[in-house]
Amino acid sequence: MKFFRRLLLMVACMLTLSAVADDEFITVASTTSTEQSGLFGYLLPIFEKQSGIKVHVVALGTGQALDLARRGDADVVFVHDPAAEEKFLTEGWGVERFEVMYNDFVLVGPQKDPAKITGSQDIVAALTKIESTQSPFVSRGDRSGTHATELRLWKLSGIDLDKAKGAWYRDTGSGMGPALNIAASMNAYILSDRGTWLSFKNRQQLTILVQGDKRLFNQYGVMLVNPARHPHVKKQAGQKFVDWVISPTGQQAIAAYRIGGEQLFYPNAGK
Repeated sequence: MKFFRRLLLMVACMLTLSAVADDEFITVASTTSTEQSGLFGYLLPIFEKQSGIKVHVVALGTGQALDLARRGDADVVFVHDPAAEEKFLTEGWGVERFEVMYNDFVLVGPQKDPAKITGSQDIVAALTKIESTQSPFVSRGDRSGTHATELRLWKLSGIDLDKAKGAWYRDTGSGMGPALNIAASMNAYILSDRGTWLSFKNRQQLTILVQGDKRLFNQYGVMLVNPARHPHVKKQAGQKFVDWVISPTGQQAIAAYRIGGEQLFYPNAGK
């Protein structure tokens, strides 16, 4: 009997420890650029060591990441489409949005540059030339923050994509890394966030052709998913992550992440 009592006690302890371990992680729905740029690979071990909270990342396009959170399958969202984020908040799915960091988008394309846009700082003029010359263009087409920005820029250029799309325009429905691989294989133009481009190895004949336009600004935000909508959201652990990335410690860690000596993201919490 003593043996069975000890056995039952051991099982109960194991179940308790398992439950505690399960509580020590959060799920963050995030854009692919935070993962594919290598930022999370650098940042999360620092947070986990300091907090004891593990972070499981689900990397999707921003639209899909927000949808995941709407379904209650994430505790925190970390994305980069301010308009979509504000809508998420207005609908009551998020608690409060905090700006975390920024970088910019760049227009990448073939070195031979058939559209003749090299060195331009006018992204709208560049897109107009790409469309008028029917030069190959790859789009993520995945409702990501990058895709949303691309669509806004086409609209600013006065081009109706529904009518203008043809063999020259390739909708991929993929993340930034895979889309860049497709653009490299096609020797095509593509809009990319700078962070993923800097970490991208398979560039082949691609290079940055257009940068510096203020309309290419790329802001990231973070939000706790609203526990009032989804009571199972890990409010305390999730809020610790939010508080950490906007704290001086988290902001310094973001600023310290570099590839080839080049800074990928610029912290701007509270600014």
